Order: sequence, then C-alpha cells, then structure tokens
Amino acid sequence: MSAIYKLLTRWWTAFALAAALAMLGAAHAFERFGGMAPCNLCLKQREVYWAAVAIAGAATFWALFSRASRGTPRIASFLLAAVFLTGAITAGYHAGGELKWWALPATCMAAPSTTIDLSALTALVDGTGGSAGFVSCGDIPWSFAGLSMAGWNFVISLALAIFSLLAAKRPKDARAPRS
Repeated sequence: MSAIYKLLTRWWTAFALAAALAMLGAAHAFERFGGMAPCNLCLKQREVYWAAVAIAGAATFWALFSRASRGTPRIASFLLAAVFLTGAITAGYHAGGELKWWALPATCMAAPSTTIDLSALTALVDGTGGSAGFVSCGDIPWSFAGLSMAGWNFVISLALAIFSLLAAKRPKDARAPRS
C-alpha cells in the first residue's frame, strides 16, 4: 500500500491528467451517445476539467522531459487542488439546485438542447417550426445510486482535490532536492 501511495503522490499530475480526461470523455459520451444535452452549469463543470488538463498536462510534460526522477512539481498539485475544489463547489451548487435546495440563476436556461441551423431559423421566422427547447439546470436527466451527474461530479471532484492536497504534501523523500 505504501508503494502505491508513493507512486500516486509522486506522479499525481499524470494520474490527475488521466482522471480529468476520463471525466471529459464521460461527459462527452453522455452527450453524444446518451443524447443528453448539457445545461449551462454542466458546461461550467467541464471548463474546470479543461483547466485541470492544462495544468496536469504541462506539469507531467515538464517532469517527463526534464528527467525529474523525483516526480512532478508540488506546486502543480496545489494548483490542481484549487481547480478540483472549484469543480466540487460548482457541481455541489448544481446538485443543490437540482434538489431544489436553492434557486438556480436565470442563465441556467441559456443552453439550447437542439442544434439550430439555418433551416430551423427560417422555419421559426415563417412560423412553421417549433420553438427550440432549452435544457434546464434544475432537471435531472440521469441518476445512479440516488445521485445525479452533478452529484457524482461533486464527489469525484472533491476526491480529486483531496488527493491533490495529499500529493502536494507528499513525504520528504519524494520532494525535489534543496539547493
């Protein structure tokens, strides 16, 4: 167990990169293959993972190509903790709004659920087409074990933030040598 923990904390940015890419892949798979259009808050949660990909990718690239035998930079783990904590807060806010614990902002009705092209706009102008539907942030299109996608994203983002803090505070033998 100790060897796995040391490996995980030493190369946390590589694992965080894989986790962020997996979360983005899952979100896009639900959209593409599951037919679930994202709401405005869902898109905000994806932005957090794109930020994590940028930070973790740059730190992992630096560590691999600079021959950093002691692992990835600890500052990147602190940054990832802040990014994942931001994701957890956004997802928690979204999940709370879905459960009607608080009201969601009006911008949660801004993401179209169907693609709008020129023929659809022409049909709307002519009065022959239906109105374009919008995805509400308060709707729960999918849930598992009593948690919506936003709820699961909250749990996963919080776990990733905790692991990022553990990696940033890794044991002395995994730190870069002092000059």
